[in-house]
Amino acid sequence: MGSVNRRAFLKSTLGTAAMVAMLPQRQSRAANEKVRLGLMGCGGRGTGVAQMFAGRSDAEIVYVCDPDTRRSARTKQTIEKAQGKPTQAVQDFRRILDDKSVDAIVNATPDHWHALGTILACQAGKDVYVEKPMAHSLWEGRKMVEAAEKYRRVVQVGTQSRSAPYAQKAVDYLKSGKLGAVHLVRVFNMMQHGPMSAGSTQPVPKEFDYDLWCGPAARLPYNPSRYWLNFYEYSCGPIPGDAVHQLDLARMLMGNPPAPKSVQATGGIRLLRDGRDTPDTQTALFEYDAFTLQFEGTLWTPYLKKTPSEKRDKDLIPNWPFNGTRIDVLGTKGFMYLGRHGDGYQVFNENSELVETVTGRQGDKWHIENFLQCIRSRTKPNVDAEQGHQSVLLCHLANIACRVGNQKLVFDAQTESFPGLPEAHRLLKRPAYREPWVVPDKV
Repeated sequence: MGSVNRRAFLKSTLGTAAMVAMLPQRQSRAANEKVRLGLMGCGGRGTGVAQMFAGRSDAEIVYVCDPDTRRSARTKQTIEKAQGKPTQAVQDFRRILDDKSVDAIVNATPDHWHALGTILACQAGKDVYVEKPMAHSLWEGRKMVEAAEKYRRVVQVGTQSRSAPYAQKAVDYLKSGKLGAVHLVRVFNMMQHGPMSAGSTQPVPKEFDYDLWCGPAARLPYNPSRYWLNFYEYSCGPIPGDAVHQLDLARMLMGNPPAPKSVQATGGIRLLRDGRDTPDTQTALFEYDAFTLQFEGTLWTPYLKKTPSEKRDKDLIPNWPFNGTRIDVLGTKGFMYLGRHGDGYQVFNENSELVETVTGRQGDKWHIENFLQCIRSRTKPNVDAEQGHQSVLLCHLANIACRVGNQKLVFDAQTESFPGLPEAHRLLKRPAYREPWVVPDKV
């Protein structure tokens, strides 16, 4: 896209979106009518999710989009093979928004593009499947909720384990009362990351619209060794941005409570002193009325691992003490281990005896099915914008408490603010947006 002035931007997106918003909303769709989707972001996860949509008989990927045309060209080939028909590769996502035949967007961009990409899609009359973590800041998450509600859009957040049948069985087990009263839930996100290469500033490749990639964030000098996930400018951080899967499951188990009353955090960069500004070690305590949610995350523990992908869809149970992405549920009558992405769960009674084992499968196919069904029925999906916001909100609270010096912060859930704490309050929102890519106060 290159440089773009604000008038042209408004004309091509917000102006069109305003006109679309005045039109009658799309009615429920027939079951045999294909849902037409565009992919925004051709990284590994975006390509994988789009491939799952493309493999269905009731959906079609009609666009793939990325600021780097080399990436979109590779994804185009993958999608065309999966669906047996052509798709169109574009560099500017607004081309997709302007096509009224497109029903939905798969937003698999880096974190800093989740909010504005989703809001613009809602304004253009598109439903949205947005990858986790839902928003780059707490304030942006609330704006996404407002956009979904105002434009009556289906927004599904990509914490797909919530749609897996075994996860619902775990919820039902807690509801049965067999664990007793649960007063402590522990969430882990432990793994090993290597250090970044220092690299150096490079000329921007001709195939890459770097200005568009930066979007709402600062346009830092181009350094291909700078991994966006490790910087607050673009990311929630590699620890909480991945842990949101377990945090969302924990909230589901506990009945989807609203925001906690307070957060207390510790952490920092202990090992990976490679230029990043997000922690490699992070803990947090979230206080609710009836229970405490404890979180621990690291990027330097090789003995704590995610379940390998090839083992996730088999009838296997993890070696729980060394599973790096588990949830511990402590009740007055029993204890539950629960894992994400098909890891299943096990329950032990007050005598430490194993009393229940349920294996699982990854939730992607059910999550995608739920999204497509909700597009047709115009009902709320399993992880709608509000639930996605409440889950990623925990990531933002942990980050803020860590960034202000590892403090305990009282949080007002009604105003979504830190009363009397200006240093923490200013971190609820990006300090400045880069024109014209501004998330508006009124969506």
